[in-house]
Parts: sequence; C-alpha cells; structure tokens
Amino acid sequence: MPSSEDPFVAPEPSRARAERVFTALLRIGERHAATDAQRARQVHPSMLAPHEAVRLVSFLLSGAAQRDAGEPEVDQADVTAALSLLPLVRSELDELEGGLLAMARGRGLTWAQIAFGLGLGTPQAARQRYERLAGRITDTASRTGQATPK
Repeated sequence: MPSSEDPFVAPEPSRARAERVFTALLRIGERHAATDAQRARQVHPSMLAPHEAVRLVSFLLSGAAQRDAGEPEVDQADVTAALSLLPLVRSELDELEGGLLAMARGRGLTWAQIAFGLGLGTPQAARQRYERLAGRITDTASRTGQATPK
C-alpha cells in the first residue's frame, strides 16, 4: 500500500475520515469540555437524556461498561426500553444535525466545506442531505404537534 505521505497518492477516504473524527473529538474536548463544569453542561443532573439511556444500556450489554456492585444486570425490559427510545433519539439527532447545517450555512460555510465535514463526496450530496433532514424534521413536528423549526 502506498504511503499516505506521498503527495501524489490520494488519501484513503475512510482513514482520513477516522483521523478527522479523532481530531474533532480532541479539539472540541480541549476547547469546550476541559473542566468538570464544562462537561456537566450537557448532562441533566437528575434524569438521563434519551441518548444517554440508550448508550448506557448498549455499553452495559456489550461489556464496554461494567455494572457497579449491587446493580442489576441488563434484562429484556431494559433492552426493550432502550429500543423504544431510539425513534426519539433519531429525531433529536435529525434536529441537531439540521440545525447545525443551517448554522454552518449561516456562518458562510459552502456546501463543499459541509460535504467535507460530513464525509460526503459532493456539495450536492450535502445539500440533498440537508433537504431530506429538513423534510423529516417537518414531518416529525407535524406528527407530534411541535413547532416546526425555521
């Protein structure tokens, strides 16, 4: 396999994307989650957010997290509860992504820059993704009676 250092060989997209993910987590962590107080901004102190609950059940089931002494094992009802939260988590993620894309455009990012950030091949793909998201957000808002995002 050619070296990624070779300026005449295009980088492997999946490897470049993985490196950007690590770099992105490190950057945001250093700049916006460097202290306990900054990290605590995203956590409700007395109630799990839906994505946190799903992640916790997944981590416990996979062995990525260990149970505390006296904590019950994850059972079928826990798994069913986590599965029932997935549509809400997906909807929240759609809203988060749609809002971030709209703010990126508002800050002057081009569709090409957004496509790069999302790991998409073309500016057209990024714009189409945004349009699909906006449609899903509107559909979800109309089904649940929530205000439609602007």
